Amino acid sequence: MKSKLWIAIALVLGASGAIAQDIRLIATTAREALNRASLLRALDETAVPQDYIAAARADYRRLLTALYAEGYYGGTISITIDGAEAANLAPLAAPASIGEIVITVDAGVPFTFGEVAIAPLPPAADIPADLGPRVQARSGVIRAAAQQFLRSWRDLGYPLAQLDSQQIIARHPDAKLDVTIGLDPGPQLRFSALEVSGNRRVRSERVRAIAGLPEGAIYSPAAVDQAQARLRRTGTFNSVSLITADQAGPGDTIGLRAQLDEAKRRRIGFGLELSSVEGVTVSSFWLHRNLLGGAERLRVEAVVSQINADAEGMDYALRGSFGRPATFGPDTDFFINAEASRQDEDTFLIDAVEVETGLTWYLRDDLTLQGGIGVLTAREDTDLGKRDYTLLTLPLRATLDRRDAPSDASAGYYLDARVTPFASFDRDLDGARFYGDARVYRSFGADDGFTLAARGLVGSLLGAPIAEAPADFLYFSGGGGTVRGQPYQSLGVQRQVGGQTVTSGGASFLAAQLEARYAIRDKIALVGFYDTGFVGETAIPGETGDWHAGAGVGLRYKTGIGPIRLDIGTPASGDDAGDSVQVYIGIGQAF
Repeated sequence: MKSKLWIAIALVLGASGAIAQDIRLIATTAREALNRASLLRALDETAVPQDYIAAARADYRRLLTALYAEGYYGGTISITIDGAEAANLAPLAAPASIGEIVITVDAGVPFTFGEVAIAPLPPAADIPADLGPRVQARSGVIRAAAQQFLRSWRDLGYPLAQLDSQQIIARHPDAKLDVTIGLDPGPQLRFSALEVSGNRRVRSERVRAIAGLPEGAIYSPAAVDQAQARLRRTGTFNSVSLITADQAGPGDTIGLRAQLDEAKRRRIGFGLELSSVEGVTVSSFWLHRNLLGGAERLRVEAVVSQINADAEGMDYALRGSFGRPATFGPDTDFFINAEASRQDEDTFLIDAVEVETGLTWYLRDDLTLQGGIGVLTAREDTDLGKRDYTLLTLPLRATLDRRDAPSDASAGYYLDARVTPFASFDRDLDGARFYGDARVYRSFGADDGFTLAARGLVGSLLGAPIAEAPADFLYFSGGGGTVRGQPYQSLGVQRQVGGQTVTSGGASFLAAQLEARYAIRDKIALVGFYDTGFVGETAIPGETGDWHAGAGVGLRYKTGIGPIRLDIGTPASGDDAGDSVQVYIGIGQAF
């Protein structure tokens, strides 16, 4: 037999007199896989001799499995503890101390696949190239192929598909692995009526309507996953599980049971944000998750903002919203929103009442469309005088959300587009307001600890001149939501009206926010940011208007409800660049 060159890797574990002084792995190949599989390697300084002997005895099978996973089926394994083979030692008769443990593995030659047969295969399926001749015979490839074929059968409506038989033969003289796997797809079945359990207050018929499982249709795992997602989307349940029966029902059907755990019906919440210029914002809400027994949601919210702010006065808002899932099909929700508010800004004072109703369509898990009709009536006081108006609005919105975590995203992107056509009941005032928000996130480095985040904003007011448009339909820039470091709503447009200079919002808006987030601890991250914004006099963004910018640093502390945010910014453009400091405190990332 040919002599082999052994490569020794010494891995020293800290120990006192009662634990192992040295664990050595001697192997010529597959060292990383063997290290990962070994229980001995996972023991820490708290382990006692009995733990080492028990782990060593378990390691024979674990290391052999690791060799199979790498395509080695003729290996030999020896584990000695102070010179004695671990398989011959009893954990209960462990010595008082252990000096050295040596793991010696001869992997042998790598095997390749020989004869491979898997049947019956799903229609149009072939044995994958990973199981072909001259390919190293890793055991995980066999398991993955069998599971993939079973999933394919289930996708075709065979929910009871299972592994029927398997025969794996290692031909050592040829270093070949022959694989024969028998699959049992079972019968093709259709959905029966969904059974419901665990619901106490939500009516079973409403659970079925929300789940939208297509009774009588051919079984589909995707339909089951979608039904679970719809039930979770309501927010009414702590947990949702759809369990498929393990045998066919009458009439070639398959039964499913929804196991539910209802959340508490009522919830109260509070919010607090602080800005050195915009002041304090305090909010509170009351939520009912199951108002009428059909997972309907009622939310009432009160918000007071600009408390102790540099702006002219405080803003108030009282909002109420009602939502009913699965109103016109399982992926269409009905909503009614109402709001009474006062906005007291430097350039306008508006008291308004708005009611809006409409539908939300969930086209995919990440794509939502919303449309409705609303009535807005307001009393407005600006430098141009006082006026009352009532508008009919048709708000439309599309949202694509592919972020990994909405409140603390580190990967993915987010797109939000809104357009609100409006027309006045009592005066010649009509037009449309557009607003777009795009965000992208990318992470790098060890454990993705460095994240780059970018956000772009665009707005345009079409049809209505600045002098006639509702003051809060116009665009301003400055503050936490647009350009940090610049004073709140400090950038607008100035016009000459009747011999005097009047400041108002603009007809168009552009902004960009850039952040670099670096995690210095598991829960603490440092942030650097640069924001810039533009407000224009015309409806074409970037055409005629002014820019300003802000920059600064921040700190994030992760909590269970999202990161606590502290940002410190200063103007980065204009005559006052670097002369003042703005502070922003809140929960969640800035975007």
